[in-house]
Amino acid sequence: MPNSTSDIREAVRARALAEGFDAVRFAPAAATREAAQRLGAFLAAGRHGTMDWLEKTAARRADPIALWPETKSVVVVGANYGPDHDPLNDLQDGAAGTISVYARGNDYHDVLKKRLKRLARFMVERFGGDAKVFVDTAPVLEKPLAQEAGLGWQGKHTNLVSREFGSWLFLGSVFTTMEIEADPPERDRCGACHACLDICPTRAFPAPYQLDARRCISYLTIEYKGHIPRAFREAIGNRVYGCDDCLTVCPWNKFAQVSHEFQARETLKRPRLAELARLDDAAFRALFRGSPIKRIGRDRFVRNVLVAIGNSGEASLAAEAERLLDDPSPLVRAMAVWALSRLTDTPRFGALLSARAAQEANVQVREEWLSPRP
Repeated sequence: MPNSTSDIREAVRARALAEGFDAVRFAPAAATREAAQRLGAFLAAGRHGTMDWLEKTAARRADPIALWPETKSVVVVGANYGPDHDPLNDLQDGAAGTISVYARGNDYHDVLKKRLKRLARFMVERFGGDAKVFVDTAPVLEKPLAQEAGLGWQGKHTNLVSREFGSWLFLGSVFTTMEIEADPPERDRCGACHACLDICPTRAFPAPYQLDARRCISYLTIEYKGHIPRAFREAIGNRVYGCDDCLTVCPWNKFAQVSHEFQARETLKRPRLAELARLDDAAFRALFRGSPIKRIGRDRFVRNVLVAIGNSGEASLAAEAERLLDDPSPLVRAMAVWALSRLTDTPRFGALLSARAAQEANVQVREEWLSPRP
């Protein structure tokens, strides 16, 4: 039985690759000062918005030892999800919705966790000790860990960049009580480039390596539960779930590889906004079964669809927005009002305003009716 650290490394690496991971490296179970400082500054500035769990789990998130004191080493793995086309091209079709590349297929959390559990079981049965697996939802700073393991580096947009896979890596980790020799960390290779900062539609980067989630389209369309602020609606364009602009424009994507596993479902390739606007709860659940999109719920998703409809310039979609003026959800009704204000002429909108605004019980929806038209 192999027992040297090099033998363990090679055996674990081989098993991880056999499980379907595309990259595997090893990191020490130690917090990096820079990662902890960045997290602290991010939270202190309130840039996490309504994501209160980030603040509640900050101590454990910043230090693997705080999360699990017995941890000695971390196996960091990556799975390539490179798209088969330029996602920026999808933004040109105003009558279709654009979904972030990572969410167009099956939920990677489920796929990676099963593989990680098998990898952890192999490690414990073969070499002893104990192990725990994490995929994104746990309080783990996976991107700094990946950089410490040499898998890539956190770019100026705060996302991981890989020399082999560009922007497109799902990350997971196995915390282990075994001591395994670490790989050398990856250095920052962004250089003078700031393409990711320049392309952001909502100017969500106050400075390189800093993100204000409150301005980020991914946050606004996925994590944020309220009425999307007017200041950001037009910039959202036809993005109905997430945003990939800062990832897509990275020059390191010239080395990216198309994933043969994580590709979009046919139903999620440029889905028509008219069809998405007609989703009731049952249809929403059916369409997004096994998808990460399902977790935000139908109302938030249709809210996003209505923002895209308002930005579409397609007068034919006004009927979809008008139909949703009677939706049970105030979140949906408010965005239906805004979409109509962008797509209907003044007499028609005025008639609707006279008939409905005074009857609206929800304050935020009523404010949408009474706000000045764009």
